[in-house]
Order: sequence, then C-alpha cells, then structure tokens
Amino acid sequence: QVQLVESGGGLVQAGGSLRLSCAASGRTFSNYAMGWFRQGPGKEREFVGRISWSGLSTVYADSVKSRFTISRDNAKNTVYLQMNCPKPGETRVYFCAIAPGLRQTPGPNGFDSWGQGTQVTVSS
Repeated sequence: QVQLVESGGGLVQAGGSLRLSCAASGRTFSNYAMGWFRQGPGKEREFVGRISWSGLSTVYADSVKSRFTISRDNAKNTVYLQMNCPKPGETRVYFCAIAPGLRQTPGPNGFDSWGQGTQVTVSS
C-alpha cells in the first residue's frame, strides 16, 4: 500500500520561499507521476501541478506558473514543491498525490492516493 508523507510546511513571508517534500513508499516511485494539490478551509482541493514519472514533463496551474517548481529525486523516493514568492492568499494545506497507473501521467483529476498534507501559512 502506497504511503505519502509531506513535510516542510510552516510560516513563510510573502515574497519568500519554501520547499515542501513528499516521501513515498509502497510503490516503485520512479514509475509513477506525482502531483501537488492544496486546499483551504471550506474550499475544494485545487491542482497546483504535476511531474511525469520520468521527470521530463511538468505542468502547473496558471496561478503558480513561473513561481512554483516541482522536481523529483527518484533515488530518495521524494518529490518536491519549491514555492517562490508565495502570496498571502496561498495559505493552504498542501498535499502530494501519486498517479494510479504505472508510467501514466494523469490530468488533475486522475490521482488516487494522497498524503496527509502539510500546512503552509503565508504572512503579508
């Protein structure tokens, strides 16, 4: 059974930077696309971006494009979300997710297993 554990959340000033990590176990990590999502109180979960299983392709939500970067280290079974210049309105719980299929790269609605999330608070 896959297990995803996020870390690195906390308080960050608007305009600063923060890197989130997500450690995966239970699957051959290098064969699965990974995604990042976020959710605020009373709001639906929102797609942030994803990285393909190969690491060669990334896709981002328009709202974070050019500020956030997703990368992966297959040797460490870890995917990262580098948040540069976060905005106060981006205070959310951030989740990582893993694709259900081997060597598939799903769209935002195609991820099926999630971590517990890590809180990011952006101060103005």
